[in-house]
Amino acid sequence: MMRIQITPHWGVSHNAEDAVDTTALLALLAAIQESGAIAQAARSTGLSYRHAWGQVKRAEALFGHALVDAGRGRGSTLTPLAEKLIWADRRIAARLSPMLSSLASELEHELERTLPQVARAPVALRLHASHGYAVAGLIEQLEAAKIPVELRYRNSIESVAALARGECDLAGFHVPIGEFAVPAARRYRQWLRSNDHSLVHLAVRSQGLFVAPGNPLKIGSLADLKRADVRFVNRPEGSGTRMLTELMLAKQAIAPGEINGYATAEFTHAAVAAYIASGMADVGVGVQTAAQRFGLHFLPLLRERYYLAVPTAVLQQPLMKQALALMQSPRYRSSVASLVGYDAGETGRVLGVDEALPAH
Repeated sequence: MMRIQITPHWGVSHNAEDAVDTTALLALLAAIQESGAIAQAARSTGLSYRHAWGQVKRAEALFGHALVDAGRGRGSTLTPLAEKLIWADRRIAARLSPMLSSLASELEHELERTLPQVARAPVALRLHASHGYAVAGLIEQLEAAKIPVELRYRNSIESVAALARGECDLAGFHVPIGEFAVPAARRYRQWLRSNDHSLVHLAVRSQGLFVAPGNPLKIGSLADLKRADVRFVNRPEGSGTRMLTELMLAKQAIAPGEINGYATAEFTHAAVAAYIASGMADVGVGVQTAAQRFGLHFLPLLRERYYLAVPTAVLQQPLMKQALALMQSPRYRSSVASLVGYDAGETGRVLGVDEALPAH
């Protein structure tokens, strides 16, 4: 099956003549940041020293501000502006990559369907899921095993609703462990039927508060979200984490209107982490892996289970049996266990709806 890759690309310019391609510039700046020397950064990016300096100087002329501080005898360091450019690129990737991956998957299968019957790939598993690190790892291993999968990243509520309408074969969603399990499960059970659906346990993971390294604002709990000096970044309506946030705030009688930035939302855990790491907000809710990857401090709140819902009858289909065997394999379980804040003790286990989603 053909593979389509769509990656974010952005440029900066005042006009067509002074445009700067940020892809090449950011690769060079990141290399300077890592090595502390322009000459070494140039070699690692395949540029001559002269060309690398020229690239930096053209960008500095565009911005009207230095990007590199190259003091004699003390190496080269990035200025705050250059560091902000690197963070901007990471934030763009965190926000757009899941959506672009979904679009690429849709295009792959649309093109496959236009090919003559003899050349077509086998029917693919249709997976709709909220973006998560265990899901991303699953997609990689399914593709490596030549198990065709059509991916669409969407929030948890949309995913299980799509499963109920027959629009997908697997739907990803997550449910907190503990006191919020029943109200959260109630949201999903309106689409999941005990006689028709089963759940595959993918992982247990930690959810908590993301704050800046060292926690400079001394944020300690959800109650601190009401402080005037704290800026919050949320997840979108319909996401499992947004639902979890609403349940936790309701328990503490905190109204959304009391929180600065409650209406600001980012699509993924990684995008929330990038938003905070770039200094645009002070706190958000998400999984520990995202906090670790963006160098943020993490304050744990609770653990949750991530499930893939599937029509029970589909479990016996050849492609689904292959996918389930992969999820139960030591290789995939090891990849989940390696994620910070994840537990793979029950990965691949198949459960009934009543067993997994408590009604009381």
